[in-house]
Amino acid sequence: MREGNVTHHEYMQVGKGRDVGMNQISSFEAKVANGNGEQTLSRDIYRLGRRFDFYRMLSFYFTTVGFYFSSMVTVLTVYVFLYGRLYLVMSGLERSILLDPRIEQNIKPLENALASQSFFQLGLLLVLPMVMEVGLEKGFRTALGEFVIMQLQLASVFFTFQLGTKTHYYGRTILHGGAKYRPTGRGFVVYHAKFADNYRMYSRSHFVKGLELLILLVVYLVYGSSYRSSSMYLFVTFSIWFLVASWLFAPFIFNPSCFEWQKTVDDWTDWRKWMGNRGGIGMSVDQSWEAWWISEQEHLRKTSIRSLLLEIILSLRFLIYQYGIVYHLNIARRSKSILVYGLSWLVMLSVLVVLKMVSIGRQKFGTDLQLMFRILKGLLFLGFVSVMAVLFVVCNLTISDVFASILGFMPTGWCILLIGQACSPLVKKAMLWDSIMELGRSYENLMGLVLFLPIGLLSWFPFVSEFQTRLLFNQAFSRGLQISRILAGQKDIGEE
Repeated sequence: MREGNVTHHEYMQVGKGRDVGMNQISSFEAKVANGNGEQTLSRDIYRLGRRFDFYRMLSFYFTTVGFYFSSMVTVLTVYVFLYGRLYLVMSGLERSILLDPRIEQNIKPLENALASQSFFQLGLLLVLPMVMEVGLEKGFRTALGEFVIMQLQLASVFFTFQLGTKTHYYGRTILHGGAKYRPTGRGFVVYHAKFADNYRMYSRSHFVKGLELLILLVVYLVYGSSYRSSSMYLFVTFSIWFLVASWLFAPFIFNPSCFEWQKTVDDWTDWRKWMGNRGGIGMSVDQSWEAWWISEQEHLRKTSIRSLLLEIILSLRFLIYQYGIVYHLNIARRSKSILVYGLSWLVMLSVLVVLKMVSIGRQKFGTDLQLMFRILKGLLFLGFVSVMAVLFVVCNLTISDVFASILGFMPTGWCILLIGQACSPLVKKAMLWDSIMELGRSYENLMGLVLFLPIGLLSWFPFVSEFQTRLLFNQAFSRGLQISRILAGQKDIGEE
């Protein structure tokens, strides 16, 4: 090869980065949903729709804003169905209808029809096009195998969760505007997202809505008369229960190492620190709950009066719970007087007064006089216990009434909180903003506790973490991750 020539080839492989983490994908979906919400309000979409022929208009609709509009209508249908059932149950119309002899004779065929229809509503018809497409390309045996594997990997949970992401950001943009760029990143995500990070990201879009639907389902289960002795309740509400579970716990299922005990302890410590930090100048949303809570209301400060009025009107739906449940309490003694409803509002007013006292005590005593602040909270607690004792002894209050009151008053407090946020300038002038903030802090603490309890319980069992790792990653990576944990444990032992 002397004085010869040798050819040398170099190759450069370029690939487009993709979102592979749950938070990255959700940020991307939120960004696209915001953009489609702005397009829906634009003149361009209107003009294009007017000038297209019918078939091109349908193609344009379902490839752009129509997909997000259909997702929003799907979720709104769930709300309309549950609130309609709640009205029937609370008003007594459902019971009177079921007691009608003509209805009672025809209820069994109707239940059978609904059962067969609900079976197809479990999502089988939605996945049929995918099975047919893969079947034509690779064979129907392969298509059925891939479909089963997708269900085992909880693909239905993931896409149900993303349905909530699309609906929330698309609807908020239509109502208030404010689409913005959201950086997602393209890195290979294997890190563990903290509980506080997931809460900040999904609190308003998924957790609040999921808990609202959960309370609706519980109230309907407790007070509903229809389907109570049959399997129809499961068929009718199975998809909604699945929706609630997906919206509440999907971010933690797809979060690596979420069910490791040490990670859970660290997440709880970080969550309590974040909730306890006060806001102020220089405090970011990652450091303080108050800073994050104020930043979450930014869209309300820049929106129009019409949007604020619509926001307040939508918030009034939470008053239905209290109005219906207080008349079903044993302490009400089947009274239908408006006085019962008025007394329930007196209870809510007392709660707000207590929150105002806690807020004043936190401001006056601060960190220097923590003993006085604890004495104040102790006196308030003793007063609460005394009032409850009187109600149990004198007014025949029962344990079931206590739990029913919690179901009725909690949505009312959330309604007051939402209206206070929408009318923040007026609330600040009335010097009630601190009370609204304390009310919001109480609700956030409660929601965080409800979400964290199942995670803490599952973290006790080591096999749950191993199952999650195998679910998220392939076999080789899962084995390597387990070996790295063993080596890390041996390293810690050696250092000690």
